[in-house]
Amino acid sequence: MNIRKKGTALKKTEQQEYRLQNLSCANCARKFEKNIQDIPTVDGVQLNFGAAKLTVVGEASLEQLEEAGAFDGIKVKRADDRTREEHTPFYKKKENVLAGISLIFVLAGYIVASFKGDEHLLTIGLFLAAIVIGGYDIFKAGFKNVVRFEFDMKTLMTIAIIGAAIIGEWKEGAVVVFLFAVSEALEAYSMNKARQSIRSLMDIAPATATVRRGNQLLELATEDIQIGDILIVKPGQKIAMDGEVQSGISTVNQAPITGESIPVKKEMGDEVFAGTLNEEGALEIIVTKHVKDTTIAKIVHLVEEAQAEKAPSQKFVDRFAKYYTPAIILIAIVVAVVPPLFLGDWNHWIYQGLAVLVVGCPCALVISTPVAIVTAIGNAARQGVLIKGGVHLEQLGRIKAIAFDKTGTLTNGIPEVTDVLVADGVTEETVIRLVAAVEQSSQHPLARAILQYAKEQTVQLAIAEQFQSVTGKGAYAEVEGAHIAVGSLQWIQETVSVPEAMQATINHLQNEGKSVIAAMSGGTFLGCIAIADKVRSNSASVIQELGANGVKHTVMLTGDAEPTARAIAQELQLTDIRAGLLPEDKLQAMKELQSQYGSVAMIGDGINDAPALATATVGIAMGGAGTDTALETADVALMADDLEKLPYTIRLSRKTLRIVKENIMFALGLKMIALLLIIPGWLTLWIAIFADMGATLLVVLNSLRLMRVQK
Repeated sequence: MNIRKKGTALKKTEQQEYRLQNLSCANCARKFEKNIQDIPTVDGVQLNFGAAKLTVVGEASLEQLEEAGAFDGIKVKRADDRTREEHTPFYKKKENVLAGISLIFVLAGYIVASFKGDEHLLTIGLFLAAIVIGGYDIFKAGFKNVVRFEFDMKTLMTIAIIGAAIIGEWKEGAVVVFLFAVSEALEAYSMNKARQSIRSLMDIAPATATVRRGNQLLELATEDIQIGDILIVKPGQKIAMDGEVQSGISTVNQAPITGESIPVKKEMGDEVFAGTLNEEGALEIIVTKHVKDTTIAKIVHLVEEAQAEKAPSQKFVDRFAKYYTPAIILIAIVVAVVPPLFLGDWNHWIYQGLAVLVVGCPCALVISTPVAIVTAIGNAARQGVLIKGGVHLEQLGRIKAIAFDKTGTLTNGIPEVTDVLVADGVTEETVIRLVAAVEQSSQHPLARAILQYAKEQTVQLAIAEQFQSVTGKGAYAEVEGAHIAVGSLQWIQETVSVPEAMQATINHLQNEGKSVIAAMSGGTFLGCIAIADKVRSNSASVIQELGANGVKHTVMLTGDAEPTARAIAQELQLTDIRAGLLPEDKLQAMKELQSQYGSVAMIGDGINDAPALATATVGIAMGGAGTDTALETADVALMADDLEKLPYTIRLSRKTLRIVKENIMFALGLKMIALLLIIPGWLTLWIAIFADMGATLLVVLNSLRLMRVQK
């Protein structure tokens, strides 16, 4: 976290976090941050505008912080304050009430003007009342800014309205004040909508839970629950803390954490997460993490950090805005002063200059990027995808190629029995029963696959005696009075021959990348079992969908042998494979892919693929909910290990890039069109405020479309 500092080294214990309400204006956020920085006891400050979160290093009371934000009605509360925010209805908010009263005076002014004319004192009085009431907060902040030579949109509006009054444009001044108030209200409403993703994440986990300590059942705040406490969770209740099931069986809806749509069965020893919903049975859960360390707490923290990190386009807009506002003020002065020197008519050109000030408000430009980034990252988090910053979101939108790890990414990561071949006169059940009996004492991964298959087929296992492992070859044991040997085909063939008719099938299975285990009883060949790490059921459709979304190059980087890799690549229609790679080889392969394609993403398990993930333009981890390594090492984490979230993420990032570009175009385009109206002298304060308000609303509403992007 980058915190603006002053003075000497900072102590971590001095850091305090707060939540903010009524923070809707990016310029106001910068001013609020500066005001806090000016508090003598504050050593550093960071304001996360997207997440409405404030971090202060040093000492500052809530009263001091609220005083720093009093100019814009910003409210402050501690981050650990779990009390629900009181939402004031739209029609009760002070600024909206004043805008409503202002509208009444504007309408009254128009009615009186239609009878008595624009120059009548009553007409002017009504429009003046509309200006003073509707623009009170604007003028209050604007006058202070003028004195300090600070130029934000309220400063520009104050100068423009005063100027309009001086040259007798009371009617337009009053309407502009009202429209500006409406624009501010709509902007605040829209920003709150964009931040709802964070609020919904924060509200997922309950604030209290029932805990059994000894013989007592206690209702405790989650902050008071300790590691080792026993949570009692009834059917239909949310789980308040991360933990491990101690007793009970139930299904748990993990959608808030992982985005999985299907509830997951949980029984003794299974891990559960705070914020998930216990559906059917009662559970007793032993707490394994403090509330601040739960998976949902980490997700909220990562999403907030991501929203605070500025994307390249946002940094460009911020730099541009620094020069844009002074340039607009200079243009307004030139328009107001230069033409009248040659053409006369000072009133007309001063009016045009004031209109330039209004149309030049940088608000729409300043929020054009952050509102889109905030919305997209929040939407992704709700879908179980953690994108750790706007920079990664933008880079994903430019990806030309994706490199996949094989095991656990394109495949399930667990060896499974795929085929069983039996000799004449032998049944499949016999082969499985005898082989599984021998493999009961083995620790080999392929042995576990055979035992799992036997369990699925409900095969009753025989008892094996005198088990003996032969390193690199297999194992043997006495089963039901017979000497059963199980191992590599080559080892078994040293003793018995394989039927020729079966050999062709075995060769085909091996060419598909499957491991073939053979078995014999004494000197009699029993059959073979083919085992493979199965391709995920959705891998092929994911690859196709990526192609439809513009990712034309899909590459597999794997440590497996060439035949296995090639078989999977052909099945999934990947465009390239690199097989037999060690972690350092994957790193080199990633560098080669980047030189070939430019922007390349890498998706893996976040541990053995770490070098390649770190080198990739964007590293994507198959996260697995609660996996700290995945959350910490990758730029993007798919929380449910769901590969189908990858096309969604690419689609979201590309749409975000498109919307950011559209927003900048709207923000600047509408203003440029309005400014061109100066040439024929058609620019009015009305057109100026509509251009500014229209640009702001277009930017915000366009960004909120990202909330509708679904998997």
